[in-house]
Amino acid sequence: MDTHTVSGGDDTELHVDVAGPDDAPPVVLVHGYSQSRLSWYKQFDSDLTEEFRLVAPDLRGHGDSEKPDGTDAYHDPTLWAADVQAVVDEFARDRAVFVGWSYGGLILSDYLSVEGTDDVAGVNLVGAISEKGTDTAAAVAGDAFAAMLSDLETRDAEASVAALGDFLDICVAGPLSAHDRYFMLGFNAACPPRVREALQSRRADHEDTLRTLDVPVLLTHGTADRVVLPTATENHAALVPDAERSLYEGVGHSPFWEAPERFNRELREFVVRC
Repeated sequence: MDTHTVSGGDDTELHVDVAGPDDAPPVVLVHGYSQSRLSWYKQFDSDLTEEFRLVAPDLRGHGDSEKPDGTDAYHDPTLWAADVQAVVDEFARDRAVFVGWSYGGLILSDYLSVEGTDDVAGVNLVGAISEKGTDTAAAVAGDAFAAMLSDLETRDAEASVAALGDFLDICVAGPLSAHDRYFMLGFNAACPPRVREALQSRRADHEDTLRTLDVPVLLTHGTADRVVLPTATENHAALVPDAERSLYEGVGHSPFWEAPERFNRELREFVVRC
């Protein structure tokens, strides 16, 4: 695995991990709210890197990427689109398959609405949202997740870390090992509360973008997801009637972590079809 830095929108510096042959089909993995490129550890630590070029950025405000001040840096869809395009331009030699987890689905929707699908071979939405600040977005937010938002945004360090622990607990259906829980807690804590607050205060609606997609779409969702309810996938399927759906029975918000063998197999099959 190689690590790189690229300049995204407004010259925001983005940290990117890359693994796999330079000339292999590119797969761009976009993590979720408060997370990091390290969320995709079980994909990078697999034989996917023998067949594909995996590209995983830390989103602005997350991980080792730059964390600009002000809410505008996290509300403007053109900045998110510029971030993704900068990663594509640097590391994708061919049209890429994009995987967007959770809030990453909203970022990919920003990208698709601004840049279109010229550089896109396919889209895999994983426990994803594509709206924020709408009635539809509120309806697919799990009650447990919605109840902890104020604590996730607090500047009180002790309360913030406690809330992050609670958040990680509902990101999976079963208990995390101590190793995994503290591994995840570390990179979630790298996202400042002010960034988490800005991410949640957005308003965005990409229904028209999804309705007009002209590339293959795979919708992946755990039936036990307590962060983004499985009805989100039903909404996306209604917008993209030709989309393929893959429901993970008894799996929570993180299918790529909870059921990596199945997830990696289905991702491989999807990329090959694309």
